[in-house]
Amino acid sequence: MAVDLRSALQDEAEEEERAVDGDAPAHHPAAPPDELFDLPTTVDPSYIISLIRKLLPPNQTYNSCSSGVDGNNSQKSSSDSIEEKRATLDNTRVQDSANDFAETMDVIDDNKESACEEGKVDGESGCGNGLPEASTLEEVWEGNGCILWDLAASQTHAELMVENLVLDVLLANLTVSQSTRVREICLGILGNVACHEVLVKSIVSTKGLIDAIVDQLFLDDTQCLCEACRFLSLAIQCNESITWAEALLPDHVLRRLVWIAENTLNPLLLEKSVGLLLTILENQQVASILLPPLIDIGLPNVLFNLLAFEMSQLTSEKNLERYPVLDVILRAIEALSVTDDHSDKISSNKELIGLVCDLVKLPDKVEIADSCVTAAVLMANIMSDVTDLAPVMSQDLPFLQGLLDILPFAANDIEARNALWSIIVRLLVHIKESEIGFSSLYQCVSVLASKCDMIEEDLLDHQTDSFIKHGSSEGCEIKPNVIMALKRIISILHQWKTLKDNAEENSLSEKHHVDGSLVDKLLHCCERYIK
Repeated sequence: MAVDLRSALQDEAEEEERAVDGDAPAHHPAAPPDELFDLPTTVDPSYIISLIRKLLPPNQTYNSCSSGVDGNNSQKSSSDSIEEKRATLDNTRVQDSANDFAETMDVIDDNKESACEEGKVDGESGCGNGLPEASTLEEVWEGNGCILWDLAASQTHAELMVENLVLDVLLANLTVSQSTRVREICLGILGNVACHEVLVKSIVSTKGLIDAIVDQLFLDDTQCLCEACRFLSLAIQCNESITWAEALLPDHVLRRLVWIAENTLNPLLLEKSVGLLLTILENQQVASILLPPLIDIGLPNVLFNLLAFEMSQLTSEKNLERYPVLDVILRAIEALSVTDDHSDKISSNKELIGLVCDLVKLPDKVEIADSCVTAAVLMANIMSDVTDLAPVMSQDLPFLQGLLDILPFAANDIEARNALWSIIVRLLVHIKESEIGFSSLYQCVSVLASKCDMIEEDLLDHQTDSFIKHGSSEGCEIKPNVIMALKRIISILHQWKTLKDNAEENSLSEKHHVDGSLVDKLLHCCERYIK
């Protein structure tokens, strides 16, 4: 027979409180050593257990957020589950070690009495009923929940919380509570628990918890949605990812997720929702399940529109909180560009290519460095699919200059460096220095010479990374794509020096001046690295 959810663990709570108040019988022996907590933490385990008990929802009836489940039925189900697991707590009960925790560990009943004495209840409930205002109860609950939220960041504390039925208590609150703040805190605690991969299996095995978490996507509260997306992003990265993929598979769930990303005006929620989509795309097993229906829903177009909006914001006003949003959108598009069956939807979009090029060509890249690096990788993927794009882009010298500007930002990202040099060599190959006019050659040399220091520094860094093939008898050898790029730079510079000498003889070079020392320095640098 179902027991009252609120009283499922009340006996243990009352016994512990009597121990703190000194009411426990003096003849009770101390707990045997094998039942004492042996945890490397400064937080008393019994304090954590008391906090969990204080999160038990009150005896009221609510409606579930999206499924319309009757609160009484849900409450009975949750309380039955907790009652079945009471033996777990019986095996881990301890007496509080000090009275210092007494004030913090006051149960909600004590707060009811205090609220009544202070006259904080409304006229309808009154002191005669012994009930505080709902706002008072929620404030107490919020304080206790926030402490557990912080403590769950530690794996030791999180494991103790899971062992003491915190997942069942959180499920009960998600099922019956109408408070968005309560739901946000529950999801926050679950998110911190999910940071510890060993505990994700416990979340999956808690009956009803997966559906309850997915249901939170249908709330209209920004903070709850942020925490729901954060949790799901963490869960999908764990070994139980297939289980979560199947939970997200229903059409109405995926449509809701895409709708959130497409319609939210909150930068943080946009970052979290697109971040969840990115996590799905980056996990091959999950993507194989969820990507086809996401494509059918129109995910690529949603991402394109979001990028267009962020680019318009970037060029019209400076808003630091939108920079992470821009980067996560680009990363999601880049992840989509390497999928075998759907990359054509990226490479065939001319508007997208234009937006990426505009980002690369922005003069001030410091604050959006990560986004620029991602844009370069994305462009490298597109050029691999669209072979006739490089000849066109080779005529866009500001684009080449933008790529060279990005080199320092990719200093710690080997994949991005490879991508940058692969684009650079594609562009340089299509610059026919012997066929273009003097003015066009001048513009190309000006760009290369102005970035001499960046090129030299990057080549120096490559001596110790994956751009170098080690083990040869000569010691080190630069990778072929870099060698080809350097050879093209040398050829272009030699052609410039030859034409410049002829132009000086005919007094034609006055309007086309390039610092000769920079040209010689870059030429010497490139020749040194290909010998």
